[in-house]
Amino acid sequence: MAAVPEPITPRKFECRCGRPVFFRNSECLVCHTPLGYDPERRRLLPLEPVPGTELWKEARPRRPRRYRRCTNLDSAAGCNWLVDPADAGALDPPQCRACRLTRTLPDLSLPANGERWARIATAQRRLVSQLVGLGLPVKSRLSEDPERGLAFDLLQAPAGGPAVVTGHADGVVTIDVEEADDPTREHRRTTLGEPYRTLLGHLRHEVGHYYWQRLVDGGPWLEPFRRLFGDEREDYAAALARHYAQGAPADWGARHVSAYASSHPWEDWAETWAHYLHMLDTLDTARSFGLDGESVELSYERFGNAALADSGDRNPGPFLAIVNGWMELTGVLNELSRSMGMADFYPFVLSVPALRKLHFVHRVVGVRVPVAAPGPERALAPFGATMASRVLG
Repeated sequence: MAAVPEPITPRKFECRCGRPVFFRNSECLVCHTPLGYDPERRRLLPLEPVPGTELWKEARPRRPRRYRRCTNLDSAAGCNWLVDPADAGALDPPQCRACRLTRTLPDLSLPANGERWARIATAQRRLVSQLVGLGLPVKSRLSEDPERGLAFDLLQAPAGGPAVVTGHADGVVTIDVEEADDPTREHRRTTLGEPYRTLLGHLRHEVGHYYWQRLVDGGPWLEPFRRLFGDEREDYAAALARHYAQGAPADWGARHVSAYASSHPWEDWAETWAHYLHMLDTLDTARSFGLDGESVELSYERFGNAALADSGDRNPGPFLAIVNGWMELTGVLNELSRSMGMADFYPFVLSVPALRKLHFVHRVVGVRVPVAAPGPERALAPFGATMASRVLG
């Protein structure tokens, strides 16, 4: 059996006591060692205080790095991330790479809003850890890059006032905090006929709009984007009004990753981007624990190079192999979900045009991931999101 490829953003960690600890933990539940996440190193570290200071250090190395803890550790957000002391000195208060993106919070004097913030902040840290791991620009619009940075406004509609619309505008992502309530989110999901609806999905979708502006608009990817997704200069408001009035075309699945993606090229990109990030993070988590499609007893007809023959990618083989493994892995995960009486883990069947759009996102992101190779060395090869139009009903 081939070795499992290394994850881009690892999700498996252990405490100095040898027990497993997880991405969101701020303390080992067995030995009570403090824990902190270093987003640059992509590691959850056991910590010790530096005597006589407010700093912390990694517990095991001889020459450990020193850190500040994010100021939101003791807030409702419960942030376990670490801050480089050099960065902390320029920030008031010293916030981590994820928390410094948040510009507006709901009224925290309302107890329910503290819990809502905690849920959104957990999803936000997951998102940002992946963006950092992929090498994407993640700068705060508040403290690092006022012109091109990213910010999150977590808003709540006033009693009797207008609803908050989750969305993106020029680097500012607005999240309706009511989406953090499971009954509200589930009601909206069923009303809109969506197969799934999550806070993390909202965040990934909305930052997709941000990265379209950063990575595609006005650059060399714009014309290839238009050939695959359509012309984004189409009237956006009119397109959305038409979508909500008439619904998606009956054959939307032949071209898009979701029904909403059919509404406008911008939404097609954002839905495809979010789908791509979902795939990569799920694969990273599986690989972190030694799982890969190659190791499961389930086989599908594999996609070949012909699916991307005119894509401009001269070597699609490495990521095609990994993505074919993804299909096999998610097929098993669907069966596990069904064994629990739950909805399918991966409720999608993707068309070839939709797969080509996922591949386009991959090329724009420029992901390179370590893949298994014989011997102690590992080679670097492209990883992309091309998926077979089979299975997973």
